[in-house]
Amino acid sequence: MYLVLLGPPGAGKGTQAKRLAEKLGVPHISTGDILRQNVLLDTDLGRQAKGIMEKGLLVPDDLVAKMLDERFSNPDIKKGFILDGYPRTLAQAHSLDAILASKGLAVDLVVYLDTSDRVIIKRLTGRLVCSKCGANFHTTNMPPKVKGLCDSCQGPLYQRSDDNEITVVKRLEVYKQQVASLIEYYKKAEKLHSLNADLEAKVVLQQIIELSAKV
Repeated sequence: MYLVLLGPPGAGKGTQAKRLAEKLGVPHISTGDILRQNVLLDTDLGRQAKGIMEKGLLVPDDLVAKMLDERFSNPDIKKGFILDGYPRTLAQAHSLDAILASKGLAVDLVVYLDTSDRVIIKRLTGRLVCSKCGANFHTTNMPPKVKGLCDSCQGPLYQRSDDNEITVVKRLEVYKQQVASLIEYYKKAEKLHSLNADLEAKVVLQQIIELSAKV
């Protein structure tokens, strides 16, 4: 099962991807994790990405595609994967198709986590992030066991500077403009299924599992 999770920031893609990976027994692949790993391991691609990120610029699509190409060469994806955070644009979708096709693979299912602006604003403005391991918490929905500290590594939690209502609204506007053509692309390919991600995470998870069983 080669499954792509789409959705606006705050839709719960990362949370769902991790739980799905455990349930389906396939790896969770996040472009953010791949970037960080390449930088940490000081690979050639990681050095290129680090230099770009240090200038405050976005890592170009072709560099991310090369990292994905390498990641998809690992044997652990033979049974499938849960891809989170990519593609975000139509150009990236075409790139993903080309990379997979070169390995005799293809996306089986694309799940769009359709989330209302109201819920996204509430989720993101209450989000807390661990400064050590990057784990996410929420002031009301998923508070840490000890206030201000990560449950996993006890690192201090902080709120991202862009997790405020004004910035979140702007991010949503940009996302909607970018994702429109992407949604249409996967609709035409008859691979897209939309789910109401305003519901509880466990309900959404079960719905995705049921969808994947039908493919």
